[in-house]
Amino acid sequence: MSFTLATWNINSVRLREALVSKLLTEESPDVLCLQEIKSPVDKMPVEAFHALGYRHIVARGQKGYNGVAILSKLPIMDAGDRDFASLGHARHVAAQLENGVTIHNFYVPAGGDIPDRDQNVKFGQKLDFLAEMRDHFRWERPDRAILVGDLNIAPRADDVWNHKALLKIVSHTPVEVEALGDVQDSGGWVDITRQDIPEGPLFSWWSYRSPDWDAADKGRRLDHIWATADIATAGHSSRILRAARGWDQPSDHAPVFASFDL
Repeated sequence: MSFTLATWNINSVRLREALVSKLLTEESPDVLCLQEIKSPVDKMPVEAFHALGYRHIVARGQKGYNGVAILSKLPIMDAGDRDFASLGHARHVAAQLENGVTIHNFYVPAGGDIPDRDQNVKFGQKLDFLAEMRDHFRWERPDRAILVGDLNIAPRADDVWNHKALLKIVSHTPVEVEALGDVQDSGGWVDITRQDIPEGPLFSWWSYRSPDWDAADKGRRLDHIWATADIATAGHSSRILRAARGWDQPSDHAPVFASFDL
């Protein structure tokens, strides 16, 4: 079974329904995982996605905030969710393909602006969320699984536009990078994107604050596709659709793709 998967923080699925439809039409991934849908499930524009062949949808929604969804042309079964760090946020959902592969879709908290949990509650929530992810995958070791989403951390020096300048900026601080590494190690996860593209700058997010995001290119790789070691070698053809950041009224994230032969 071969399939292509994409992950995209859409920053409101209702506001950007046309962009999701554009991606589904032009790129036609078999599975699309969305984060920050900012919508209850019953308010999602599912009819438009059904019309494009994505008749299988597993989602957890929330009015105005957070929310994750998995759209699929392939049959999928709802595989549950967890409220990591007991935040009461819709930040995780899982679905299982007919071949037994489980797809976890995550939206890790951004963490606010100050990288200090004593001064910034949101940063503490982010670290707690990551710690519970680590513990969960340590005690329930995954197999035949793919983990995707906006993990809100750019772990490598070449995952940000300026490593030295961003060491004290939330998303690239050493404490966050270490925490994400612990999550990866706990589940034996392999970074498929960097397996395919091992060297060089690679970004999936560019701030709205930049007057010319493309020319400035001050990006970060916050969006990830991982797989468990038992299926990691089946992953290939990784890419980031940078052009989507320049679409009309875009998300500040670009979709990340990978294909799997399983």
